[in-house]
Amino acid sequence: MPTQDTQTGLQLDNQFAREVPGMCVPWRPAPAPAPRWLQFNEALAHELGLDAQALRGDAGLAVFSGQQIPEGAEPVAQAYAGHQFGHYSPRLGDGRALLLGEIVAPSGQRFDLAFKGSGPTPFARNGDGKAAVGPVLREFLVAEAMHVMGVPTTRVLAAVATGEVIRRERPLPGAILARVAASHLRVGSFEYAARARDTSLLGQLAEHAIARHAPQLSGQPQRYLGLLEQVVERQAQLIAQWMGLGFIHGVMNTDNMTISGQTIDYGPCAFMEHFDPETVFSSIDQEGRYAWTNQPAIAHWNLSRLAEALLPLIDEDETRAAELATAILNRYESHLSTCWSDLLRSKVGLPDGADGASRLAAEYLRLLQRSKVDFTLGWRRLGEAAAGNDAPLRALFGEHVAALDEWLARWRKLFGNVPGSERAQAMAKVNPMVIPRNHLVEQALEAATDYDDLAPFERLLAEVRRPYDTRADDDPYIQPATREATANYQTFCGT
Repeated sequence: MPTQDTQTGLQLDNQFAREVPGMCVPWRPAPAPAPRWLQFNEALAHELGLDAQALRGDAGLAVFSGQQIPEGAEPVAQAYAGHQFGHYSPRLGDGRALLLGEIVAPSGQRFDLAFKGSGPTPFARNGDGKAAVGPVLREFLVAEAMHVMGVPTTRVLAAVATGEVIRRERPLPGAILARVAASHLRVGSFEYAARARDTSLLGQLAEHAIARHAPQLSGQPQRYLGLLEQVVERQAQLIAQWMGLGFIHGVMNTDNMTISGQTIDYGPCAFMEHFDPETVFSSIDQEGRYAWTNQPAIAHWNLSRLAEALLPLIDEDETRAAELATAILNRYESHLSTCWSDLLRSKVGLPDGADGASRLAAEYLRLLQRSKVDFTLGWRRLGEAAAGNDAPLRALFGEHVAALDEWLARWRKLFGNVPGSERAQAMAKVNPMVIPRNHLVEQALEAATDYDDLAPFERLLAEVRRPYDTRADDDPYIQPATREATANYQTFCGT
C-alpha cells in the first residue's frame, strides 16, 4: 500500500519501479541549495485530489526542490532509447529527470509525478542534469494553454527556482519542474526493451502499459496488437489537434512520443503565426524534418518503430507478426484523415457534414496560405464573419480579398437552416482567440530570467487560460508579431 507523507499529504505508489525494474535505476534528486517558488498549479492539485495548501507551503517547497523525499516515494530514473532526427540512440533515459512515483486521483486514474532539472542521473551523458528558469516556465505555460484548448498533454504541478547558476550559452538561473503525466512511457521505452533482446522485459513493459492505458485489453490473446492500435488512434487524434492550432512540436523524436497520447516535452515548440505549412522554429531542425506539414508523416514513422518493437510479443512467427502490425499501421492515415476532416469542418462551422464541407474547409486553408494570413486570427475572424461581420476577416486578406469573398459566398450557402449566429457561437468554441504568441512568451521568459520579474509571465498565463473569450481588436494578447520577428524566430531545447 502507498504511504502517505505526513507533512504534505502526498501519497505515492511506485508501480512502474515495482513492475518493470529492468527499465529504471533508483536515484535521488540533487537538493536545490536555495529554493523558492516560481509557480504552483493549484487547479491541477485539486484535480488530483492533493492538499494544495500543504503542498504550496514550506514542506511542499522542500519536496519539489529535491531537499526532501516524501515518505513512501522511491524515485527512479527511467531508461529509454529513441530515434532522434531519424538516427537511433540506444541509451537515452532520464538524464535530468526522476519519476518520484504515481498519484492515484479521486477518479481512480493513475498519474506520474516526475521531476525535470533535478540533477544528473546515470543517463545524463555528461550533462549537468539541470534546467533553467526559462524552459521550465515555457513548459508550464504552453502545457496549460494546450490543456485548456482540449489537447491531451502533460502538465506542470510546480516550478521552483533552485538558487543555482547553470551554464548554457550564458549563465542562467536554475529551476526544477514537477511534471504530471498519464505516464512517461514512450515509443523509445519499447525500443529500449526490444533492442535489449529480452522478451521478458519487453513483456513486463507492455503489460504495465496495458494496465495503465488499455486495461480492457488485459488478459486478451491479442492485447499487444490492441495496444498498438490504441496508440495509433490516440496519436492520429493528437496530431490533428496540433495541426488545427498551428502547433509545431519541434522535436518529434521517438523518445518524445507517448503511449498515452499526451503531448510531452515542450522544448523547441512554438505556434505558427502567418500560415506557411513548411514552418520550422526549432534551432536544431535545420532540414525541416519536423515542420508543421510533416508532423502527420513523422508520427506514422514513429508508430512504425513502436510496431517493430512489439513484433516479438504480437506473434512468435515474425512474418505473421509483421503482417498483423502493418495492418494496424495502415489504419493510421484513415484515422488521421477522419480526425482532421472532422476538426476542419468544425473550424469552418460546418460539422454537420454538408455536401462539400470538407472540400470547402481545405480551400480555406489554401486561401490562408496564399495570403499568408495569421493562422489563429484567420480562423477566429471567420467565426465573426459567420455572424455577419466580414470586415475584420477581409482586412486580413489584403490583395486576395476577392478570392475570399467568392469563397464566403459558397460557404454561406452551406449554412442551411442553421442561423449564422449559431454557427459563429459553435466556431468560437473551437477556434481560440489567444494562443501563447511567441514574442509574448519570449518577453515573459526574459523578464523572469534576467530581472526575476514574474508579472509578465503571470499575466500571459492568465490570458492563455481563457483562450476562447472574445477580446477587443487592440488587445495585445491577440496580435501577431511582425513578419520580420517571425522570420528570424528560433526556439531551443534548453538542455
